[in-house]
Amino acid sequence: MHVSLFDFDLPEERIALRPAEPRESARLLVVRPDEKPEFEDRMVGDLPSVLQPGDALIVNDTRVIPAQLFGQRKGRGETEPKIEATLHKRLDAQTWLAFAKPARKLEPGDQVRFGTGGETCMLGELTARVLEKHEGGEVALAFDLSGAALDQAIALTGAMPLPPYIAGKRPADDRDRTDYQTRFAVQEGAVAAPTAGLHFTDAMLARLRERGVALHTLTLHVGAGTFLPMKAEDTADHHMHSEWGTISAETADALNAVRRNAGRVIAVGTTALRLLETSAAATGEIRAWTGDTDIFITPGHRFRAVDALMTNFHLPKSTLFMLVSAFSGRERMLKAYRHAIETGYRFYSYGDTSLLFPETR
Repeated sequence: MHVSLFDFDLPEERIALRPAEPRESARLLVVRPDEKPEFEDRMVGDLPSVLQPGDALIVNDTRVIPAQLFGQRKGRGETEPKIEATLHKRLDAQTWLAFAKPARKLEPGDQVRFGTGGETCMLGELTARVLEKHEGGEVALAFDLSGAALDQAIALTGAMPLPPYIAGKRPADDRDRTDYQTRFAVQEGAVAAPTAGLHFTDAMLARLRERGVALHTLTLHVGAGTFLPMKAEDTADHHMHSEWGTISAETADALNAVRRNAGRVIAVGTTALRLLETSAAATGEIRAWTGDTDIFITPGHRFRAVDALMTNFHLPKSTLFMLVSAFSGRERMLKAYRHAIETGYRFYSYGDTSLLFPETR
């Protein structure tokens, strides 16, 4: 499909720069393709009353690391360029894939020293060697530290990797270290937040439990590839960056039991949905699963594991807008987004959210 089919006009002022406070005060657009009204304007705090006893939410418990590093190339001459690297996938105890800027200034074998103003971090110099250089500004970096020592150095040296549509308007700050983290965040490894999960509070979770709605977790370490714009003109020519995830046997069994008992599985975020769809059998059974996924969901995909999707509002021509178009229908989602723009919904990572039900096929 041509990427232009997923384009729409989004005023810049609709992109939220900070989350709603309190978090459950964000707006919630409910989209029901087979009911009237088709669109319903609610608040996130209304979610317990929208869901039914016996339903189950599945959330991503990944934790964002401060994966944006700033440094300087060393060893070639007196004037060395400044380098920005956004880590996006760990390969082993000391090696990461990263998107580098400006990548044209790096070659295999180059050394980059990271830290504020080029100084050392508390654990010693945080230095990396460029092992490989790939397309799209991607490089493989081998650090001089490994394992827990490298994790601590990144935590001290790095900044939260805000999406470019926010970072282009303001720098990341200490508040983002809390704001850009869900209350489910446990498993360190993501370089982008599963942003639908940002809206939950302890008070709302208590109301969900009282309503009889269960909560289960999986892990998908979101990569920086989620920020990359579509460069292909046709969806068939686009390649998704892979991300590591895992679903336990306990979680899979629990979700299968929900559906056997006529409950619904509601994915909180596109990351949870993508991993569930990766793991699901043709019959719809959700299976325990661990590994990398590069699943790219576009209209025509037959959803097997998810009955509803809670997700924030995405950008024009993005892979995530293609995913929601596959779930609830392209024309319907273009109409829903027009409604959201006209009525003042806030878009993207820190913005409002939606609860989507699938289009009947």
